[in-house]
Amino acid sequence: MKKHLLKALVATTALAATAAPAFADGEVNIYSYRQPELIQPVLDAFTKDTGIATNVLFLDKGLVERITAEGANSPADVILTVDISRLVEAKEGGVTQPVQNDVINKDIPANFRDPDGDWFGLTTRGRVVYASKDRVNADTITYEELADPKWKGKLCMRDAQHSYNIGLFASMVAHHGVEYTENWLKGVKENLARKPDGNDRSQAKSIMAGECDIALGNTYYVGLMKTNEKEPEQKDWVEAMKVLFPNTADRGTHVNISGMALAKNAPNKDNAVKLMEFLSSGEAQKIYAEQVFEYPVLPGAEPSEIVKSFGEIKPDTLPLADIAGNRKVASELVDKVGLNDGPSN
Repeated sequence: MKKHLLKALVATTALAATAAPAFADGEVNIYSYRQPELIQPVLDAFTKDTGIATNVLFLDKGLVERITAEGANSPADVILTVDISRLVEAKEGGVTQPVQNDVINKDIPANFRDPDGDWFGLTTRGRVVYASKDRVNADTITYEELADPKWKGKLCMRDAQHSYNIGLFASMVAHHGVEYTENWLKGVKENLARKPDGNDRSQAKSIMAGECDIALGNTYYVGLMKTNEKEPEQKDWVEAMKVLFPNTADRGTHVNISGMALAKNAPNKDNAVKLMEFLSSGEAQKIYAEQVFEYPVLPGAEPSEIVKSFGEIKPDTLPLADIAGNRKVASELVDKVGLNDGPSN
């Protein structure tokens, strides 16, 4: 029954699967908010090591709703996602089950995993400022400074309701309170060069084009653009900008995580746990670091040389639970100030 359901998924969705070798011992089905090209190198290594085939269903939204609708017949084994809020959403939505595993707990520090074992962080990324090399002389910046009128008409960002931005805004609520954050968002709105639009990569393109001088973006996109052979114009975008790590002199730069969870009705539970153990391992963390340009959570694991070239990150030590707990109010504030409407003038 479950195999037939998975075949139906393949026929109706964009499902990418790694090729299983002849010695393959079963499979594991992954529902992912992470783009397939970002996780494929790690999954390929897992299949090579274990012979277990991986099937990936990529969704850009509605993952929890889908698994809920599928119920006990859901083929989902492992959930991969970006952002702490989506991990918490999966747990609160009742589509995960706890994993108590000595291997995983040894590899992943306690502050990067759910106390009940329902989710685990795998990598971190900084929410940084992309800045024009030609037009921005400063080498330091703070998030608070993004509301300073000196940046009027010079700031770009993607949709303000995107999870990457909401995570940052939620951290501002946690640090400064609701009233301060509302006023800060009003200042950010007036400094926008245009309505929030595009993705993080397109903000770098806008900097090169002179549409803005600074933008919000994640660290790993810089590495992906810098090494993009399929679209080499992205190398020019990143060459026109530099990375500024906000608040290095005080609380540190806002970071978020990618993570994993075991699906509630995982039909291939043993293989799923093997995959989760692998994803927390040094081998997988090294692949993430070298090919996806994220910061490993495994103690002692180093970021890639390209990531090191951006400068040293000082992560904000704000508990991830505090970010998740303030996301709703952050989202409400974005709507209240009309941040996605762009600047007033």
